[in-house]
Amino acid sequence: MAELFEPFQLKGLTVKNRIMMSPMCQYSVWDKDGAPNEWHYVHYISRAVGGVGLVMIEMTDVVPDGRITVYDLGIWDDSHIPAFRRIVDTGHTYGAKIGIQIAHAGRKAESPELKPEGPSAIAFSDKYRVPHALSRDEVKRVVEAFAQGARRAVAAGVDTVELHGAHGYLINQFMSPLSNQRQDEYGEPTRFGVEVVEAVKSVMPADMPLLMRLSATEYDERGYNFDQLLDMARVYRNHGVDMFDISTGGNAVAARIHEFPGYQAPYAAQMRRDLNVPVISVGRLESFDLSAYLVEREEVDMVAIARGMLKDPYWANSAALHLNGQVQVPPEYYRAFPRWFSQKDSR
Repeated sequence: MAELFEPFQLKGLTVKNRIMMSPMCQYSVWDKDGAPNEWHYVHYISRAVGGVGLVMIEMTDVVPDGRITVYDLGIWDDSHIPAFRRIVDTGHTYGAKIGIQIAHAGRKAESPELKPEGPSAIAFSDKYRVPHALSRDEVKRVVEAFAQGARRAVAAGVDTVELHGAHGYLINQFMSPLSNQRQDEYGEPTRFGVEVVEAVKSVMPADMPLLMRLSATEYDERGYNFDQLLDMARVYRNHGVDMFDISTGGNAVAARIHEFPGYQAPYAAQMRRDLNVPVISVGRLESFDLSAYLVEREEVDMVAIARGMLKDPYWANSAALHLNGQVQVPPEYYRAFPRWFSQKDSR
């Protein structure tokens, strides 16, 4: 059986444990230029210090109008690379691997300065603007923007790239009948996503895995169901996605979601079995015992911790203390963990 603090390897990526910091928007780019600032640096590096195996940088947008708000991170210009590289390089010094989730908000752009766009001219709700329906040529430009965003991420030194295909953002919008009523080739639910996958893979090193976050269900009978999602994920897998990060919802405004610890894990486990592909589960997994159980039972390959890691930047090391795992902290913190480091702390 795998354990929460065993390494995980996928292609050329080896992560020291099975814990990922889930990508969580911070809405903290105060000068609106898309580049990470000191908040982002401290936010991510503190979790690397805290023992997480894989830090996934939040939804980072490939074009300016692809942001949710003007305070979101972006990777649409080469000038963004140095600030991301600073986070990546420092995170590596503390033993963490660093990934980045690249995305386009589509019709869910909120700030009035931004122009919402999507597969069809269908607003997310009456509180959102009707998006511009992308032409074929505009779709091609967005696909290329994803490729250039991935190229910049690689130049910044990341260890993996994740495509955001969940939560009602642009890739997810193309996948869903709730938001895609096109009559051309992009009316096929995976056509846009496949083109993005192939474009991104073309600029990534061959041994770098590509991850993809998907919403397993839309919680709306007019949207897709889990069986249909499995079929779409199979297509993405066959075109180069190496691992799936499974969430739910986000594209149906009236969705009713009954949240409880581990409520999304069964979807990830079923995908792992049916598609024979590694998976990450996310959603109310802050319980150390639950996260360990899911990995030990081989339901999932990794767990993504979101709110639990906002509450405790050292969630991974707290879990190690609880589970008698391997605490991984810098020497400055050894004295806080005498069970492990009493012979090493010479100060």
